[in-house]
Amino acid sequence: MKLFLDWSSYRNAGMGDAYADIPKHGADFAKAVAVCIGSKQCQQYVDKGVMCPSFRVSGNPDLSPGGRVKLLKAALNADDPAALFDPALVAAMDLCVACKGCKRECENEVDMAAIKAEFLAQQAARRGLPLRRKLWGHLPKLLAWPGLRRWIAWRNRSPLLAKLAQTALGISAKAELPLPAPSPFRIPEQSRLALHPELAERQVVLLVDTFNYYFNPASADAARQLLTAAGYHVHVAAPAAADKDRRPLCCGRTYFSNGMLDQARAEARRMLAALAEHIEAGRSIVGLEPSCILSLRDEYLKLGLGDTARQLAEKVVLLEEFIVREQSAKRWTLAFQAIPKLSRVLLHGHCHQKAVGSIKAVRKLLKQIPELSFELIESSCCGMAGNFGVEAEHYADAQAMAEQALFPALRAEPDALLVGSGFSCREQIVGGGFAKPLHLSELLCLALPSQA
Repeated sequence: MKLFLDWSSYRNAGMGDAYADIPKHGADFAKAVAVCIGSKQCQQYVDKGVMCPSFRVSGNPDLSPGGRVKLLKAALNADDPAALFDPALVAAMDLCVACKGCKRECENEVDMAAIKAEFLAQQAARRGLPLRRKLWGHLPKLLAWPGLRRWIAWRNRSPLLAKLAQTALGISAKAELPLPAPSPFRIPEQSRLALHPELAERQVVLLVDTFNYYFNPASADAARQLLTAAGYHVHVAAPAAADKDRRPLCCGRTYFSNGMLDQARAEARRMLAALAEHIEAGRSIVGLEPSCILSLRDEYLKLGLGDTARQLAEKVVLLEEFIVREQSAKRWTLAFQAIPKLSRVLLHGHCHQKAVGSIKAVRKLLKQIPELSFELIESSCCGMAGNFGVEAEHYADAQAMAEQALFPALRAEPDALLVGSGFSCREQIVGGGFAKPLHLSELLCLALPSQA
């Protein structure tokens, strides 16, 4: 069985009675699957945490991490490769939203998001890629096409076009597709560090992901303004000089999530080349979109990219993690001020933020804004999960996930401003008829001292 991801970190797993049920096919991938020991922790109904969105809305044990593992073990124990396409297994993996809740909340840290990526790659190798998955994977490249914004606007306004897109591509006619900003993010002209020698020890790299670049450039502008106001020399990550493909950098997240792992690896190599100088210099790489920036410290380690990827992973942080870390080290001295006419905020955390524990950092920062009260919405996945929530066969499940806790919380406080860093989360919320949330960078920018 040819594997598409590097599962060598599981090579030494399998010791003791708990791991007696390792499937006979799949090598280290099989060991990653066998990390689950069947405790059924993922099949308990709880009000907190993320795990497991599909089980929470269905009550079907097969749609939990443990249920998926049971089906995967059966397939990997079979001598017929076609067992990987057992309808029950395909259906169970299809409804995994790759939230990473199990990686954090399962006592054995089952990484079902990575397991799903490998499963999709195996599926594609044997049966090819459906057109819709190709489109989702190639989205960062498609966004560079000037006519795409106009086409999306037409589709959103026309019920006929929406129905045609559903028939041809399986994109739900009920879902409104996110519209790219009129103008994408523009990388500013880099100020010369030689003119600011006092900032030589205060250099940071801002990595603007595909989604903030094309859909919400205001959040990237706000992050740059925030870091500059705090006294940092901000490098905006750009393609390496030798990169013949001058399009914006992409982490490869859309490829990874759709099982297009060779393409994800190619994007990761572009990213490593672009950041090589900064990695060598030991600079922090600060990002805004959880699913993208956290790919650099998680998924990249499974793409077989060597020591450089491990060095990068050590430097990658979300904006909130960077600020809190710098405050602890007494390097960030900028104090936030009260925001006029704003006294109440609701906070929605992206699943991947929760998976790495960075919501704690967000809460620390919100506590520093005078005269502001806030509440974290205790919710599982919002349901959008990248492209999941706009797919016709998944739309109802996505809405059910949102209705578990997120949408009721928003209805309960219709006048509260919502803060959320996840692009797909914000789009799910807007699609539910609520006001568009602010990215954390935008909120913190509003709290800058007036002279900053």
